[in-house]
Amino acid sequence: MKLTVKPLKQKDAGRGLAAIDRGAMNEMDLENGDYIVIEGGENRVVARVWPGYPEDEGRGVVRIDGQLRQEANVGIDDNVNVEKADVQVAKAVTVALPQNLRVRGNVGPMIRNNLSGQAVTQGQTVPVSFGLGPLSSMSGQKIPLKIAETEPEGTVVVTDQTDIEVSEQPAEQISGGPGRGGGGGDRETPDVAYEDIGGLDDELEQVREMIELPMRHPELFQQLGIEPPKGVLLHGPPGTGKTLMAKAVANEIDAYFTTISGPEIMSKYYGESEEQLREVFEEAEENAPAIVFIDEIDSIAPKRGETQGDVERRVVAQLLSLMDGLEERGQVIVIGATNRVDAIDPALRRGGRFDREIEIGVPDKEGRKEVLQVHTRGMPLAEGIDLDAYAESTHGFVGADLEQLTKESAMNALRRIRPELDLESDEIDAEVLERLEVSEDDFKDAMKGISPSALREVFVEVPDVSWEDVGGLEDTKERLRETIQWPLEYPDVFEAMDLNAAKGVLLYGPPGTGKTLLAKAVANEAQSNFISVKGPELLNKFVGESEKGVREVFEKARENAPTVIFFDEIDSIAAERGGTSTDSGVGERVVSQLLTELDGLEEMQDVVVVATTNRPDLIDSALIRPGRLDRHVHVPVPDEEARRAIFQVHTRNKPLADGVDLDQLARRTEGYVGADIEAVTREASMAATREFVNSVDPEEIGDTVSNVRITMDHFEHALDEVGPSVDEEVRERYEEIEKRFDHNEAGIGDEETVGRTFQ
Repeated sequence: MKLTVKPLKQKDAGRGLAAIDRGAMNEMDLENGDYIVIEGGENRVVARVWPGYPEDEGRGVVRIDGQLRQEANVGIDDNVNVEKADVQVAKAVTVALPQNLRVRGNVGPMIRNNLSGQAVTQGQTVPVSFGLGPLSSMSGQKIPLKIAETEPEGTVVVTDQTDIEVSEQPAEQISGGPGRGGGGGDRETPDVAYEDIGGLDDELEQVREMIELPMRHPELFQQLGIEPPKGVLLHGPPGTGKTLMAKAVANEIDAYFTTISGPEIMSKYYGESEEQLREVFEEAEENAPAIVFIDEIDSIAPKRGETQGDVERRVVAQLLSLMDGLEERGQVIVIGATNRVDAIDPALRRGGRFDREIEIGVPDKEGRKEVLQVHTRGMPLAEGIDLDAYAESTHGFVGADLEQLTKESAMNALRRIRPELDLESDEIDAEVLERLEVSEDDFKDAMKGISPSALREVFVEVPDVSWEDVGGLEDTKERLRETIQWPLEYPDVFEAMDLNAAKGVLLYGPPGTGKTLLAKAVANEAQSNFISVKGPELLNKFVGESEKGVREVFEKARENAPTVIFFDEIDSIAAERGGTSTDSGVGERVVSQLLTELDGLEEMQDVVVVATTNRPDLIDSALIRPGRLDRHVHVPVPDEEARRAIFQVHTRNKPLADGVDLDQLARRTEGYVGADIEAVTREASMAATREFVNSVDPEEIGDTVSNVRITMDHFEHALDEVGPSVDEEVRERYEEIEKRFDHNEAGIGDEETVGRTFQ
C-alpha cells in the first residue's frame, strides 16, 4: 500500500513504531504489534505497527520517527510502499557498545528491556537509553549500540526470551560505524529530528514550508512563476528552541548545513570580516542545496545608524549584498536567529532577504507537556509521575528551562545512589544502573531550584496564598473571582456572550484590610503568573527610563500570559497629572505610559492589572475610567462575622486553651482591620511564650513544650497592647468614596468631592 510519511508524536519517538490509521490497517490485514516493511526507494526498514492518531483517520499516512526516516532515506510528505513483514523472533543478538562506555557486569537485561518488541537487522545502529548521568551525556539521552550479529540472520524481533550478548569489539570497529550520515563529505549533520522539538508544531510547519518545499520541489515555484523564499528570521526569548529548529530542518532535508557565529568572523584587519562572510556563502553555494545558519544575528548586523564601530557597518553591508546582490545565490537559504529582533538593521528585514519572520514564543501548557515528553523519553521514570501536572505548574518556562528541570531531577536521582558507586573504578556496575529511577520527589526538589528564564528580569512568582488564607471579605472575593478568574477559566462563555474581560481592578480601602493578600490569592487561584511591581522601583533619574520600565513589565506579561500584574500603592506612580510637581514631569510620563499600555493599540490577552491604594483621591482620573482600571472594589473594615473568620485563619495552627472564645474576641475588636487582628494573635502567642520560657528550666523546655496553651488572659493582654487602626471618621470617608464609585463607575466621579472627603 502507498502511504505518506508524517512525523511521529514526541512521546512515541525512539521506539521503532509506525503509526497507521485504522482504515489502512484493516485493508492490509494488520493488527497492533504486527511488523511492516517500509520501502522508500532503495532502502527498506522494518517497524512495529501502532494504531494511528484520531486526526489521521482516512488520510493514508504512516507516522515514523526521525531514526526510521533516516534509515529508510525518506523525508516527510514522501510516499512509501508499506507491506506486511514476516519477521522471525530472535534467539540471540550480539550488540557492540561504544568504546567510551564503561559498564561492569551484565548489561544484557537492560538492553533487552530497551529493545523489547523492536525489529533489528545486522549492521544497524540503535539508540538506547541507559538511564542517567555520564552514560547518557554522549548523545542527548541515547547511546548508539551496533547490532553486530543476529540469530537467525535477517531482520529479527527482540523478545523477553532473546539472549543479548555484548561483543568484545567496540561499535567503532564494526563495519559501518555508529551514527547516521548526511550529504556533504566529512561534515556532521546535526542529529536532531522533528520529534525532538516539542510545542512548536505551527512554527515548524511554517519553517518547513519556507525551506523544505523550495529545496525538494523547486518546480512548484517555477510553475507559479515566483522566486522561492530566501531567508527566515527566527526570533523569540532565549531558550525557546530557535537553534534547535534550524538543526532539525537541516537534518531532515539532508542539506549542507553551515553556521556563522557572529563574534568568530569579526576581525581587527580591514576587510577580513567581510571576506570570511563571503567564503561561508561561496562554500554553501558549492555544496547547494545548503542552509547558512546565523545565530545571534543581532551581534553582526546591528542597526547601522546606532552602532559606533565601522566594522559592523561594513559587515551589515556585505551581508545585505550577499543575501540580495547582483550575483545569484542559488539554492542557499539563510536562517537567522535572535532574541533582540528590534536591534537588527531594518534593511535585512525586508522581502528578498529575510522573507518571513517567525516568532518562537514561550510554550503554552500543551507545548510544555510535549517538551517534557521529549526530555523524559529515555528516563526511567517512577510510577505516578504526572507530566500534565508539571506542564500546568511551569508558567513562563521555556524549552531550555524544562530541559534543565528534567536534568536536575535526574541528578537528584543520581545523588541518591552515589554512595554505592565506586568512583575510583573505571567501570560502573550494571546492577546499580538498573536500580536508577527518577521519583516524584526528585522532580519536586528540582522545581524549587529553577526559575523561569522568560521572566527572570521581573519579580515573578505564583503566590502560595489561597482563598482560605483570607478571612471574611466574601463579597470582595466574589467580585475578584468574576473579574479575574472567570475570563481565564471559562473563555468559551465570554466568547459566546461576546464579552471582553476587564482590563484591571483597583482595590481601595484603609491600610491593613488585606488588599495585597487578596491580589496574591487571586493570582494563585487563577493559576497564573504574578508580576509584582512596587511603584517607586520604576522611577529612574534618567529621562525615558521610568517609562521603559513600565513597557518592559507589560511586554513580559504579554509574553508569559496568563499573568496578573500587581501594582502596590499605585498612587505613588500614578498621581493626578497637572498638579504642581517637582519631579521634572517623570510622574506624568509614567501615567501616560500606563494609560497607553492598559488601553493602547496593543491588545492585552490574558493579562489583568490589579492595583491597590489607600488614597484613591490621588490617582489620575484617566486611569480609573472603564477600559483601564474598570472594576473598583472597596476592601472594607471587617464586620463582626468577618473578624471572627480572620481570627480563625490566624489561630488555625495555634495551641489554644479550651476557654478561648473567638466570638467574644470578634465582638470586642470593633474597628480592627485584618492586620490588627494578626497583631493581636501574634501578641497573645508571644505573651504565652514569654510566660512559658520564664517559668521553665532551659533543660526541660524540649520535654514540656507540648503543654503550652494560649489562654483568654493572653488575648486580654494583647487587646490592651494593640488598638484599632481605623476610627469611625476614616471608615465613613471610605464609605462615602464607595458611594461615589457606585454612583459614577465612569471614574472616581467628582474628584474634588473625593478630595474634600479626605481633607
